[in-house]
Amino acid sequence: MFDEIMGKFEGSPSQQAVIRLLLERGFSVNDEGRVVSGGIEIPNTQVAREIDVDRRVVDSTTKAILADADLRRIFQNISQIPSLMDLAPVLDLSVLTVAVDDAEAVGIVATVTGMIADAGITIRQTVSEDPEFTDEPRLHLVTDEPIPGDLLNEIRDLGFVRRIELS
Repeated sequence: MFDEIMGKFEGSPSQQAVIRLLLERGFSVNDEGRVVSGGIEIPNTQVAREIDVDRRVVDSTTKAILADADLRRIFQNISQIPSLMDLAPVLDLSVLTVAVDDAEAVGIVATVTGMIADAGITIRQTVSEDPEFTDEPRLHLVTDEPIPGDLLNEIRDLGFVRRIELS
């Protein structure tokens, strides 16, 4: 899906940057072509400044989204979820990020979360990036306590794991 969306803006890297930002942040486009988060409008100049493009690029991208039935359906229904990942250090939580070889493989989330739960560690939040909407999807797990080294080694040694990161 991500490749299909980006393909619709193949000739414009600047518009692709706008699309990427909207998807990463979970920003919607309302009927007036304004970028919104819930009911809060985000000025196109702010969107443009964030990704270093002209405001007119944001305008043309949102118009293109509204003119395409498939894009309109996606960008009028996308939403964001609050993430504990940035708050983890403040709340004394741990974050494990798992990158895998094939993000579309079955059982990745179940296997990793099961191992953590079996160790008696509470998972506060799980965010699994969708392989349809990002180039390198990862699984992020926010836990109440640090994951012990032996469990980290077991997770790292799973056949589908490419790398793990702690923060």
